[in-house]
Order: sequence, then C-alpha cells, then structure tokens
Amino acid sequence: MEPLLSVRGLRVETAPPGRRETLLRDIAFDIAPGESFALLGESGSGKSLTALSILRLLPDGLRVRAGEVRLHGQDLLRRPETAMRDVRGGSIGMIFQEPMTSLNPVMTAGRQLTEALGLHRGVRGRDARRAALQLLDEVGIDEAGRVFASYPHELSGGMKQRVMIAAALAGEPELLIADEPTTALDVTIQAQVLDLLKKLQADRGMAMLFISHDLSVVSCIAGRIAVMRDGGILEQAGAGEFFSRARHDYSRRLCAMLPDRGKRGVSLFDGARLPPPRGGEALAEVHDLAVHFPVRKGLFKRTVGHIKAVDGVSFALRRGRTLALVGESGSGKTTIARALLGLVEPSAGELRLAQPGAGNAWRRLRRRAQIVFQDPFSSLNPKMQVEQLIGEGLRARGAARGGALRERVAALLEQVGMPPDCMHRHPHQFSGGQRQRICIARALAVEPELIIWDEPTSALDVSVQARILDLFQRLQADLGLSYLFITHDISVVAYMAHEVAVMYRGRIVEQGETEPLLDAPGHRYTRELLSAVPALPAFAA
Repeated sequence: MEPLLSVRGLRVETAPPGRRETLLRDIAFDIAPGESFALLGESGSGKSLTALSILRLLPDGLRVRAGEVRLHGQDLLRRPETAMRDVRGGSIGMIFQEPMTSLNPVMTAGRQLTEALGLHRGVRGRDARRAALQLLDEVGIDEAGRVFASYPHELSGGMKQRVMIAAALAGEPELLIADEPTTALDVTIQAQVLDLLKKLQADRGMAMLFISHDLSVVSCIAGRIAVMRDGGILEQAGAGEFFSRARHDYSRRLCAMLPDRGKRGVSLFDGARLPPPRGGEALAEVHDLAVHFPVRKGLFKRTVGHIKAVDGVSFALRRGRTLALVGESGSGKTTIARALLGLVEPSAGELRLAQPGAGNAWRRLRRRAQIVFQDPFSSLNPKMQVEQLIGEGLRARGAARGGALRERVAALLEQVGMPPDCMHRHPHQFSGGQRQRICIARALAVEPELIIWDEPTSALDVSVQARILDLFQRLQADLGLSYLFITHDISVVAYMAHEVAVMYRGRIVEQGETEPLLDAPGHRYTRELLSAVPALPAFAA
C-alpha cells in the first residue's frame, strides 16, 4: 500500500545568528492510510518538533535544512504557504498536549468549532451549528448543547480535550497528529480518550501519528512504534515485535525504569536494593475531616448551599511510611492537603498528634509539614536564585545566616543529588527533573516530619521519574519521613506506597495496605480505577 505520509531525511537546524545546531537528523518513516504510528521518547528527543516540521509550524529561529515530507506524494515542504492552510486542520488535524492553552479562552467551544467548520468545509450558520453539535456528540459529550455554549474555563480537563479532538476532526482529516493528548489526564479519563481515539480512527479510516513518552499508553494504541532520542530515530518496529524483542538498549532501559509492584524495594534507575523504611509508629490521625465551600447567589450573595469537597475523611499518617491518596481530579485529594497545611479552613474534623503538647494540633502539624507541587517551574520564583529559594525557610526560622546558610544550602543540594555550585543559578536554567530536586531541597530545609507530594512525577519523563522516585525512598529511609502521596498513577502507588486511600466525590471509599487492596479491591470505584490502567505487554529483558 502506498503511504499516506512519507518522511525522508528530515533535518532541522537552528538558524543564524549564532552557532548552528542540529535538532532533528535524518528522520524517516512512513504512515499508511488508517495506520496508527507512534513516536516514543523522552522530552527533548524531537517528537513534537517532528510533528511541527510536518505542518511547517516551526518557531522562529529553526529551519528545515534537508528532507522531504510527502502527503499523497506531494512534498509539503515545497508547497506555497497558502496551500498549507488547507493542509493544517484540513488534510492533517492536530491535538495538542494542553487544551487550555490551545483553545481560545474568550471564545465558546461552539464558536471555535463553527470557525473550523467554516474554514475547512465551508459550512456556516445553522448548518455549522448542527455539524458542531454532531462533532461534540461523536467525541462522547452527552450535553452537547451546554458544552457548545461554554467557555474553556467552564469545562473539565477531559471535556476540554474532547473539544480539542472535535476541532481537529472538523476538517475531516486523513491524518490526525495527537501530541501527548493524555499526559495531564486522570487514569479513567485517559482510558476514555484512548478508546475514543481508537473508535474515531476505525469509524473514519484515519491514520494517526501518536506522540508520547508513556510506553503503557503507546502499547494500547500504536500498530508501529519509532523510538526517538537526541533528535534521531533509534529503531522502528511493529508494536508486537517492539514489546517482545526491542533491539536497542535504550528501549529496554526505558521499560526497566517503569514503576510496578514487582520492583518494590529496588531502584528503578540502577536496580540496586533500596534501604528499608524505618519507623512505623503513628505521627498523626485525622478524624472526620470536612471542607465545605459555600455557594452564594443573588444580589446579597446569600449562601444557598455548599460544595462538599471533602466530606468526613479519616486516615492515619505513620513515620517512615507512605500513604497514597488516589482518585480522579475533583475527588478532594488536593483539598485535603490544603486543609492539613492551613491553606483552606476545615469545616469540621479532629486531628490527634502522637506527641502530646500545648497549642492547636493543626498548627503544630503545619510546623512539621512541607509540600512539593506537581509543576516545579510554577512553584519556584523565577527572579530568585537557588540559594535564595532554599535559604528562604532557613532565614524565616532564624536557623542560619551568611556563610552558615550557604553551607546548609550546599548540603541540601548534595542531599538531593544536585551540585552545590548551582546555587547561584535561576530556575529557568534547569531541566524539569532538576527543578523538582530543588523543590525537594527547599522542602527539606526546615527539617519536616511530613512531606505532602502533590502529583510530583506526573509531568516527568520515564528516566527522570525513576531518579526522583529513588530519591523519595532514600530520603524517607534516611530521615524517617512520613509521606502523603497524592497521585492518579496506580503504577507509582503499587511501587512505593505502603498504604492506599481511594477517594471518590470527597470521601474515602476504601483504604488499606497497598498489596492486599490492589489484589482484591472491595469497592466498585476502585475496581473501575484499576481496570482503566493501561497494561504494558511483557517486555524482553
């Protein structure tokens, strides 16, 4: 069969002024009509840059220096820009990773869909509205009329992604490019989006170029796989062949670094045995915690009801142990963390500390607790150097100043695997994994007993996640820290959590020791959550 898309010898370089650097080199692959082809690799490997090169959407300062990108035999790189307008959104549709930044915030979802329908299919007026509602229905949106009239900020993450898919389908593309479309989604929403993409592909006969760093997701959707690293393709193979006998060492290392329950107690990065956690005695017990937010309406903003974000939750935190809070977005996980830290006021609940003492128990717990957020870049002040960021807590407590403070910051950086000479650099000068290590050093600076991890690895590549998870466990063993680990990644929970609490609509519906709970979940929602986790095929060692 003749390929729908054929890429040959694609090379992308930085353009003068400055030193020329090759970002993509000799990229070559074919995609047949109706085929699902995946580009797999870590951040910076060139996956998204390849997709942007196909559509000729490279940012300023980058140029295609060589190669061909043929769609139905016509080289897109040599077509006039006016002709490319029909290709983008027409013959080739694209779903971007973050729908909130890709959708226009001042236009309703319906307006954005009808605009695409008018540009690519010449459909306008009532016909455009009818076609847009049909697209919303096709991507599995039940209340199509409401979503049609909604702005992006009024929709959930999964709903926004479905609107993005509908917009990409508006031009009836022959090839759909999906760039990390499920990275920020909960496991159940991710499963729904993957099923939707497979169904749409089968119904419409589309080809798909799927870009991801997640091997489990790729295994669910791709027929063929190409592994990228440092701007080049290391190997290509059918999915079955790739997962049974990958040829390249890098591909095999990627899979070896994925967390799962069979690797508990073992370093994901180098296979070494991790030190066992110490402690186990109680640190604190939370009883019947509730956080209710008032709903106010009318001219005088009278309270007409409450949103029960957290409703009667109880759990225990133990020294040297990890309690994982698992559930979908909106289930109340982060609200619990915010209540523990005093960032929202609990509506009800009792806290009992293992160590008796004077004063309010909630305030005493907060003095012992720190939090590390999901996005390290937005968590760090871009104007401050690392020394200032980490030393801020030390200065506030009067723990160190001057030369002593610099020595303490250097020791903290070494503790999290960062060179001390980086303390005079700013956050933008580091990679995502390095920034997360800086956030961890900042949390450790005030010598906490409890660290709350709020989705700390969800945006990280496989190898970076492996290093960070190793670091978490080594710090816990060395310092006897208690962890409250908030996540939707069941594989991470199975790998490192000692206990699990499953949240659904503000309540804990099931909790217990990790392995028994994962082996025999008792609640219907827990079973649904586990069944939505993509299963990775057996990978050749």
